[in-house]
Amino acid sequence: MIEMSRADFEVLVAQALDEVPEELAALIDNVAVFVEDEPPASDPELLGIYEGIPLTERGHYYGGVLPDRITIYRNPTLRMCETVDDVVDEVNITVVHEIAHHFGIDDARLHELGYG
Repeated sequence: MIEMSRADFEVLVAQALDEVPEELAALIDNVAVFVEDEPPASDPELLGIYEGIPLTERGHYYGGVLPDRITIYRNPTLRMCETVDDVVDEVNITVVHEIAHHFGIDDARLHELGYG
């Protein structure tokens, strides 16, 4: 397992968010991003999760709701990676994957695009 502080991991997540093209970043609406050490016990290898209402499912009724939530899990990412470069790559993939869910893209399509 790669050793990396939570603060350093959070920097990688922030850098991955900064890499989102400006045109897409401008469309992200009402989303908060978090880093947690461990995922739920029911899915110990989960790298990230999007919880909320995708843009494609929001209607005229949408408003006055708490932000959607993207959580990136540090320890499973560190456990699966062999190098710091692997961690950087996996964080980038995971961040894009979860943002894509915000845009209504499902797992099957993400796997086709290489973000599985």
